Amino acid sequence: MLVDPNAPFFRPLWVRVLCVALPLLWAGFELSMNNVFWAILFGAAGLYLGFELFFRRKGD
Repeated sequence: MLVDPNAPFFRPLWVRVLCVALPLLWAGFELSMNNVFWAILFGAAGLYLGFELFFRRKGD
């Protein structure tokens, strides 16, 4: 596990949303610039964070 979804830092919803949205937005930017490698890398990071922070996280 690369990120601890139950860490106090990730308690606020806006922090979790921002941590998922930024890499996905950056992946879209990289894809628009035809940088497929970086788009895949940032897209995978965003999807991983989304899974960890919204599906594997235990409720408060």
